[in-house]
Amino acid sequence: VDEAENYLTAMAEAVKRAGDRTVEARVERFQATAREMIRTVEEDPRDLTAARKFLGVYLMGARDASVKFADIYSRTRDAEARKDYMALLDDLEQNFAARTRKMLQDDRTDLTVEIDVLRDRLQREGVRLDS
Repeated sequence: VDEAENYLTAMAEAVKRAGDRTVEARVERFQATAREMIRTVEEDPRDLTAARKFLGVYLMGARDASVKFADIYSRTRDAEARKDYMALLDDLEQNFAARTRKMLQDDRTDLTVEIDVLRDRLQREGVRLDS
């Protein structure tokens, strides 16, 4: 989780060098989505294994792409590089949001299984449950 936060901070620092406030705001929006996943993992560390690739590998790649984008864009104002970087942020944000939703859905599935198991046990012991 700390490593993920470091990657997010490095991304923000890199894009500041690009000098484009719209890009900075877009990175901030992606950071909010990534931090939602981080909070989900902090609340239930069992999800860390499922999120490890996102919080490690993908954020490292996002940081590296941010640094390269900032290097290129601060020198050349290359519109194609900006467009590609913004598209990358869109893709990352969509995938992080989808993974976070899946993690939360799995939590609900776990709850449903626990409830079903408990109901079965109570029923076997002769406890009647009104549905």
